[in-house]
Amino acid sequence: MTDIREFIRAASGREAKATLAVCGGRLVNVVSEEIYQADIAVYGNRIIAVGDISDHIGPDTEIVDASGKYLCPGMIDGHLHVECSKLSITSFAKAVVPLGTTSIVTGLDQIIVVGGPAAAREFLDEAKQTPLKVFWGAPCKTPYTMPRSTVGHYFGPADHAATHHWPECVGIWETVREFIQEEDPDVMKALEIAEKSRLPVLGCCPMTRGARLNGYQQARVRADHESYSPEEMLEKLRAGMHVVVRESSISHFLSDNLRIVTEMGVKALRRISFCTDDVVASDILVRGHLDNMVRMAIAMGISPMAAIQMATINGADALRIDEKVGSISPGRSADILVVNDLREFRIEAVIANGAVAARDGKMAVELSPPPRSEGLLRSIKVAPISVDDIAVPYEGEGNSARAMAIAVTPEKVFVRTKREVTLPVRNGRVLADLDQNIQYVTVVERYGKTQHRPVAFTSGFGLKAGAMASSTAPDDNNIICVGTSPEDMTVAINHLIANNGGQVVVKDGEILEFLHLPIGGIVSDIEPQEMAAIEGRLDDAARSLGCDLPWPFMYMFVLQITAIPDYAITDLGVIDCVKLTVTSPILEPNLEPTLEQGRAVAAE
Repeated sequence: MTDIREFIRAASGREAKATLAVCGGRLVNVVSEEIYQADIAVYGNRIIAVGDISDHIGPDTEIVDASGKYLCPGMIDGHLHVECSKLSITSFAKAVVPLGTTSIVTGLDQIIVVGGPAAAREFLDEAKQTPLKVFWGAPCKTPYTMPRSTVGHYFGPADHAATHHWPECVGIWETVREFIQEEDPDVMKALEIAEKSRLPVLGCCPMTRGARLNGYQQARVRADHESYSPEEMLEKLRAGMHVVVRESSISHFLSDNLRIVTEMGVKALRRISFCTDDVVASDILVRGHLDNMVRMAIAMGISPMAAIQMATINGADALRIDEKVGSISPGRSADILVVNDLREFRIEAVIANGAVAARDGKMAVELSPPPRSEGLLRSIKVAPISVDDIAVPYEGEGNSARAMAIAVTPEKVFVRTKREVTLPVRNGRVLADLDQNIQYVTVVERYGKTQHRPVAFTSGFGLKAGAMASSTAPDDNNIICVGTSPEDMTVAINHLIANNGGQVVVKDGEILEFLHLPIGGIVSDIEPQEMAAIEGRLDDAARSLGCDLPWPFMYMFVLQITAIPDYAITDLGVIDCVKLTVTSPILEPNLEPTLEQGRAVAAE
């Protein structure tokens, strides 16, 4: 960072002139809620003056003519698993900076479970070479699963003690309700360390109300992004939280959640901010990013000023970073958007860190990714599987068995229910039944720590043939595969193992489509447009097998998340997300493992 004395002297008009000036525009002041004519002087990466800046302009000052335009702060995504985009930090910046997103808040939890804090540090250092600011929330612990599944790195209290001093660290990230409810000792210790570090606690408490919310709030959670209804969001707001509206590629909550403003009469709009949580390139390039959320809010009848505040200063306030970003004010980062019309809210130019970063939807600067460490490029450490590994054994008698399938539907995003079915049995194995829309699902532990590869059943994917697999799958990033036959599933999984990660669709033993994700097995440095094209081909390939879900791979890769009811699957097996126990996919005879057995497996 440039010495603060330089900024003081530049702002006072002594010694140095502005490096850049934005002139002729109308300032959208999200702090005072005013719009007025004002010029902006920038020195280095900071705003040094707003209003009459004539004394700050010198012969070498770069002038940006914003005559007739509006000047808005750069936007802040308040909660984002950036790795779930499958884009590296550099590639993600190329996707969202032209759309006006200049800051994101992320836990980098997906790369942490692969490579630990050192991997997160690589990504944070990479961000410094881009126009995109990355603020980091230290994960409350990894993995978020209960019972604990197998990952490459278990982020715990020692990691909190070692990283809270990082300049990017803004709080404790993704503090899952179940950890608070069960008084998880590692999370309790992380909260103690956070209090000493004076860092806020950032939540994750879907469908949490009443007594559960009261108990959860004893952790003094400052903000939460997981409201499944406006009533739930209102209760959290009344309980003192900053509420973060989510509009991701797979879960569309903005229109429903913002009914607390448009229909339920809430006036505390400054406590509402925006996030996208999980987005993919094909969605960003079509709908946009935070700019799309601003347009959606305005279309619902929310004023442009309030919508822009939700995308800027409100999130900065919620995360206690408003002294750095969120408004066009002296001392803040020079992140400025040039906008033609506030209601249409299309970004014409983006200034980030004091330099023009994008114009007319395209990057104005070249970005190159850094070299990658060998550990991240060789993160899959499991041997190939065999066809016999894809099997659900049956100890009962007869040619059929009662079983449960993890059921997904496009109507209930993320939520997986229990579907009881009767399935055929052959040679001591329970088989999938495509006529009933029942496919196999397996998770292969890929860090080389165990031989875990449980097999169960899922319903709702609609596959009539073939298989699809992914090595990017929060919260563990173990390999997950849904398929109709052990043969095609084996081909799909082994292709990912051989290539150190990616997503793949297989039919009749042949690779139909493949996306290579070599960095940690979860992200790539390819251009956003190329990523979107491959995503489209992967989804088309999945649909050619019969899958009719709107986002086939996203619906599959979230099957490992245990923080959302009712069922999930991890490398431990099928998880009852309400009881927090491992359960059997076979309902008769009763083969249900106990929680102690599940924990014993996890401890191997």
